[in-house]
Amino acid sequence: MPLMIPAYRTVAAQSEDSSGVIKFTNCLLVKGNSLVDGDLWVSSVTGKILNGQEILYEHRTAPEKIVDLGGRILSPGLIDTQLNGAYGFDFSVIPEEGTAAYGKGVLRVNRSLVATGVTSYLPTLTSQPPEVYQQALPYLGPSGSARDASYGSESLGAHCEGPFLSPTKNGIHNASVLQEPVNGLASLADCYGPANLETPSPIKLITLAPELPGALSSIEALTSHDIHVSIGHSEASYEEAKAGVKAGASMITHLFNAMRPLHHRNPGIFGLLGTASHSIRKPYFGIIADGIHLHPTSIKIAWNAHPDGLILVTDAMRLAGMPDGTYDWTNGSRIIKEGALLTLEENGKIAGSSIQLVDCVTNFMNWTGASVPEALKAVTATPAKMLGMQDVKGTLTEGADADLVVLDLQEAVGGEKKLVVDEVWKFGIKVFDRA
Repeated sequence: MPLMIPAYRTVAAQSEDSSGVIKFTNCLLVKGNSLVDGDLWVSSVTGKILNGQEILYEHRTAPEKIVDLGGRILSPGLIDTQLNGAYGFDFSVIPEEGTAAYGKGVLRVNRSLVATGVTSYLPTLTSQPPEVYQQALPYLGPSGSARDASYGSESLGAHCEGPFLSPTKNGIHNASVLQEPVNGLASLADCYGPANLETPSPIKLITLAPELPGALSSIEALTSHDIHVSIGHSEASYEEAKAGVKAGASMITHLFNAMRPLHHRNPGIFGLLGTASHSIRKPYFGIIADGIHLHPTSIKIAWNAHPDGLILVTDAMRLAGMPDGTYDWTNGSRIIKEGALLTLEENGKIAGSSIQLVDCVTNFMNWTGASVPEALKAVTATPAKMLGMQDVKGTLTEGADADLVVLDLQEAVGGEKKLVVDEVWKFGIKVFDRA
């Protein structure tokens, strides 16, 4: 069902005598690693989660609307920290019509994406020439300040996956545009544009290879600018990866993919999930649970090594939501789409993903034995914490944004579980209903 923007409740249309208070009842709330019977109170005026006891007993305000969820799960909205595009739109391509058309394309993605339960995300740019970043980034910065539910899913800032990557671990990134940050932050400014590295930056996360010349000083400079750094597309040894974390990197981009495999004498980047020491803490890490990028057992090993660091991502690209077929890609290659499987026509390499995030949660739950709240944590609380937004996103605590997903837990064939998105609420306003 397409995005629904109800006329009865927008901030602009709010009547003066309306409280805007909504009470969700008869629901299972995601709280930590548990599902808790309870009620949740939100405001469609402020778009925030309220203290129900305070509203009812101190302010003596009755809810304007009561939503009975019939025992279904009420979760914080899902967060995808790696989305390259969807619904035929690629964040790394400026249309021939120019940047105005690009901005419209971003909004189209947002309005379609929110119906999948993803209420916030990082629009991700792959390795491109500098002019692409400099044209695209102004349209990809944090978009929630308007607090307008009709905009759909909210950007929390761009994820620049490249071009400071290893040419031997480029995956489907065009090797001809890869760079080395030899001059540290100056190299990054030349690529992304100086204005795009100023605070507040439209960039929230940058993936780079820590072994490249100038990478460590770049990491230090970026973190001082409140830009998070992830290690990825890298030939780094364990020692080089550890140096990257010491410099300030806090994340690993799609663990296991586009990096040296685990070796018993050098565990490589995966070794960062080992025992934390006084000098470094274990980084967060992205996992693509589409059944194509990784074996389920590899995912289970990583989760057991560092359960509080696992973040499920789709790594989806513009063919997500599109019919099967062969499509042109940005660097002159062609991609074959067969269901969720995307491969390069010329060599069969995996070319990203077309899975929805809620299906990654379902897969993760069934493959690892994780509980529903444990699996949902990997797309709510954990990515929010990685981004330093744990008080605003990915939680049902008072004062957080009322970005909510109503989920139906179904039994699939063979006893496996399946999560289905029934409703999506953005800033306390219903924007999707499967019924």
